[in-house]
Amino acid sequence: MIFEGNFPAVKRRDVLLGAAAFLFAPKAYAEVPSRIAAIDWAMLETLMALGETPVAATELIQFHKDAIEPAIPDSVIDLGLRGSPNFELLHLIKPDLILISPFYTRHQPALEQIAPILSVPFYTRGEPPFEKALTAVTALGERLGKQREAAELLAAIALRIEDMRGRLAGFGKRPTYLVNVGDARHVRVFGADSMFGDILGRLGLPNAWTDVSRYTFAAPVPLENLAVEENARIVIISDIPVEARDGLRNSMIWNALAPVREGRVITLDNINPYGGVAAGMRFERLLSTALLAHGDAG
Repeated sequence: MIFEGNFPAVKRRDVLLGAAAFLFAPKAYAEVPSRIAAIDWAMLETLMALGETPVAATELIQFHKDAIEPAIPDSVIDLGLRGSPNFELLHLIKPDLILISPFYTRHQPALEQIAPILSVPFYTRGEPPFEKALTAVTALGERLGKQREAAELLAAIALRIEDMRGRLAGFGKRPTYLVNVGDARHVRVFGADSMFGDILGRLGLPNAWTDVSRYTFAAPVPLENLAVEENARIVIISDIPVEARDGLRNSMIWNALAPVREGRVITLDNINPYGGVAAGMRFERLLSTALLAHGDAG
């Protein structure tokens, strides 16, 4: 599911009318595709959020581990790695639309020999991505003839974030570090140009990390960099690698951090850091639930 829990019903005329005016335009395509393949995970999430299931997608076992949501039916064919999908299998499946993002531009000529492409950008260095994820809902809804579903989804997301922003108002007094643990000495830190940092800002919560996100294979930020904001809380997103758990637990640097000493560390389940609206709203839900349960508002 995109999000769960109680939130206001979608009754706000201005939200719905504004979305509808943008979305209910004449379709520019002669046929609505029914057999869709998703190479990009963020586009896979977007498709599922609109109530459509692809015939094929990439790295489904890993998607289940890293993204968790949405649940992908067993009927969906696994096309192999995102970076090198199985073109022969894709050709045999005969999709009538293939979903990618600019990450896969190098494959676009080969994919276009199989079926039409829809490519929507999500992640650009230094730019908040959630607005792009919302734009992807609009673009895909238009392509699939699901403008009404897209409008309702966008309106519900807006109301959910507005509601939770109000409920979390007291937590904005303390900045938040959002991290993945790489090893016992390094973390990945998510800035405002990440999905997590973007949602954090939309919830009215300040990000303790003011630099851009550094998406690299190895976690690039030493633990001691988290000592800059002593008043911060630390939110660990996704599982800590097994090989790092004992080292982190026994780390003098980690244990010397004020948020660790004072019990201001929150852990969240796995979330896809390169996801779309589903990943963004999963992060919102898990973070909001954890903060309200933790009671660390001061």
